[in-house]
Amino acid sequence: MKRFNTSNKLPLKFYQRNVHKVAKELLGKIFVRKFNCEYLSGRIVEIEAYDGKIDMAAHSYNGKTKRNEVMFKGGGTLYVYFTYGMYFCANVVTGYPEDGCAILIRGIEPIAGIESMSKARFNKLELSDSEQKKLTNGPGKICQAFYIDKSDNGTSLLSDTIFILDSKNYDKNEIMTSRRIGIKKSVDLPWRYFLKNNQYVSNLKLPNKK
Repeated sequence: MKRFNTSNKLPLKFYQRNVHKVAKELLGKIFVRKFNCEYLSGRIVEIEAYDGKIDMAAHSYNGKTKRNEVMFKGGGTLYVYFTYGMYFCANVVTGYPEDGCAILIRGIEPIAGIESMSKARFNKLELSDSEQKKLTNGPGKICQAFYIDKSDNGTSLLSDTIFILDSKNYDKNEIMTSRRIGIKKSVDLPWRYFLKNNQYVSNLKLPNKK
């Protein structure tokens, strides 16, 4: 297996901060998943922040349960949940134990392992332009492409299985904000952050606010 440089893996202290600060700085970072004998990777281009202390849309808002207990373990952990009876969603837990904060990964621009992602998503290697754009432009699509499921819930992001590599921070003028997508509570909170004009952002048509 080809060696993968993990020397710039994000440290624990990166995640042990305010959820919004971490969220904005996650944009542009490289998400990596080791699957079988291959590293799949992509640049994070869209996320949503959830803070259970004040956010009714957060799974942690009503306290700790068997389903959401990973959200209370503190920053640097992957929280994976199943939704709509069809899709897994991957979240980066932030803050300290009992904070109940996490960041949903909504959009990733593929970098490496694209053939494996294509096989997972479309069961083929050759993709049309439309299929390429739909490869990882949504939380459920990301988990499918990166072979992430419930067995990955609670994985440490300091591990060698799933981790995030440091990369450049984007200028504030390149980071857009909007209301979050597909929720029914705390709908007016502008806690969705994404990179301007990136084709792997799940929805570019919402009214945005800098």
